[in-house]
Amino acid sequence: MKRVLAVDDTITFRIMLANCLRKAGHEVIEAENGKEALNKLLADPPDIVITDLNMPVMNGLEFIEEARKENAGRGLPMLLLTTEVAEHLKKKAREVGATGWLTKPFDPAQILRLVDQLT
Repeated sequence: MKRVLAVDDTITFRIMLANCLRKAGHEVIEAENGKEALNKLLADPPDIVITDLNMPVMNGLEFIEEARKENAGRGLPMLLLTTEVAEHLKKKAREVGATGWLTKPFDPAQILRLVDQLT
């Protein structure tokens, strides 16, 4: 069992992701924006983070950039899961330390495989 921090401002999508992970036996911590996710990461670090890109308060790129500055976030696998496909955003994701980039809608088998491989 892995502890996964799932971050998305869209409740329906966050529930779908959390249900996928929980059915596979993983523990899921949910957050609706990057600021809330950063607080949860610092309070009780997960094994992996899966975050949306476009969110209010603090977006996924800002969250990853801030998390990488903290001990709890330095070596932590962090995946962006988004509808965005622009190359400049993917480049920025690499620059801030994202581990990978996945597009919505997600393939449950791919998500579970990555959680297993990266943790």
